[in-house]
Amino acid sequence: MVGKSVSGEFYTSAMSSQNAVQRFVIDPAQADPEAIAVIDAVTGRSWSRADMAQGVEQAAAVLAGRGVQREQRVMLVVADTPTFLWFFWGAMHLGAIPVPVSTMLTEKDYRFLLTDSRSVGLVLSPAFEGTAGVAVTDQPYLGFTMVEGDALDQELAAAGPAPAPFAATDDDAAFWLYTSGTTGFPKGAIHRHVDLGFCTDVYARAVLGMNDTDRVYSVAKLFFAYGLGNAGYFPADTGAVVILNPGRPVPDEVADHVRTYRPTLFFGVPTFYAALLASDIADDTFAGVRLGVSAGEPLPADIHRRFAERFGVEILDGIGTTELAHIFISNRPGQSMPGSSGTPVDGYRIELRDENGNPAPDGEPGRLFVAGESVMAGYWNRTEQNRSVLSGEYMATGDTYERNPDGSYSCLGRNDDMLKVGGIWVSPTEVEAAIVEMDEVLAVAVVGAPDADGLIKPKAFVVAAAGVDPTGLDDTVKAHVQGRLARFKYPRWVEVVDELPMTATGKVKRYLLRDQEGAVEPRS
Repeated sequence: MVGKSVSGEFYTSAMSSQNAVQRFVIDPAQADPEAIAVIDAVTGRSWSRADMAQGVEQAAAVLAGRGVQREQRVMLVVADTPTFLWFFWGAMHLGAIPVPVSTMLTEKDYRFLLTDSRSVGLVLSPAFEGTAGVAVTDQPYLGFTMVEGDALDQELAAAGPAPAPFAATDDDAAFWLYTSGTTGFPKGAIHRHVDLGFCTDVYARAVLGMNDTDRVYSVAKLFFAYGLGNAGYFPADTGAVVILNPGRPVPDEVADHVRTYRPTLFFGVPTFYAALLASDIADDTFAGVRLGVSAGEPLPADIHRRFAERFGVEILDGIGTTELAHIFISNRPGQSMPGSSGTPVDGYRIELRDENGNPAPDGEPGRLFVAGESVMAGYWNRTEQNRSVLSGEYMATGDTYERNPDGSYSCLGRNDDMLKVGGIWVSPTEVEAAIVEMDEVLAVAVVGAPDADGLIKPKAFVVAAAGVDPTGLDDTVKAHVQGRLARFKYPRWVEVVDELPMTATGKVKRYLLRDQEGAVEPRS
């Protein structure tokens, strides 16, 4: 497929009328079978491109042997291991739909996801047998469960030849990704085979310059849209080596992996970059990294600055969503604008609209709408939500942004996060960025709360840095913000908490904070 980018240049998608497995697995294995594709960061074991192609074909054969048909869903609750990739691509090979979901959910969550997706199969890692494994009872659509380990390895090894790859068209669904649930129940976003090639071409290649000399390490897991691109299909297509960490990311362990395997591209989320800065890892840990990337939530300018000063790595902040598969606004290497998401990735068109649907002027808040090839086909069985977010070619992301004079875009928060204080819009993101500058603060989230007159004012939930006495921290935070921002933006309440409620993908569940009772003060 050929289309025109926002810069006026033409991009070409090699994915038209082709199963993604052909481009991302089969062709690379045929071109350079001995090239290393995947390294396990814990064991050091590696797999070549030929190994990966064999694993995918075996997984496709196993699924076919289990009776999986085209368009049927197979759910993956799998750690970041080759098994995830084998069954992700293996299902797609058949024309079936892999549905990766978070490995950090509860039995209740998995019950909902299995029923909602009508998955006929479940593949899981042993660590999740106590949650996802228990959720399989009384599932009306589920036909089988497979657990990663020796028995599954033997089944893969004994599998016969797989059918030829399903001949996909531009409209065929390839995989689903469930939203992270920052606003409530997750929704299944349907993506096509062409989306994978488009995101790789316009972002991995064009923005990051990812190629076969790169080694990739992603803190964001494969089940997350961001991590799936970072560590899944981007390196598969560009020839980069991916270093997978099957465990939970912890700063000291991640630092050990980075020193051992020397990745050149490091993908994280703002919360983890803050955790790395708060740790005592060596300042030369990231000496081999040429670029850091951040997404998931806006990266505070202070974290961007401090990471570059301490570790010598430029972080490219950007915004992507589950519904668009990956990043569509991004900073560029050597041109990062701290506190900004950057400029549109070529191939995407951006509109900011006011409350009446009219174009928002530069410097004024506007609701973010995006058009581009990777916009989801829609949410599964969510007619009302589809009608509310899909507008012709454009999709409403639910984010509020403003366009800066230099053409870059800055995030002001989710649409329902924006606060009107004294008749003036206040961005919680701006207040959070001011607070997180403080050495005493590890993490913060700002929401609106009613005062004694029922008027909305900012309230901050703060996690104190290690070793900090929280006594008096509320007043310190208020004074700091009043010294940095206009007075009406300071948080009228500051509550020190042990941790913030987070989704599995590292986003704050602000709706849970808004639901809490806030202290009431006089007018201010």
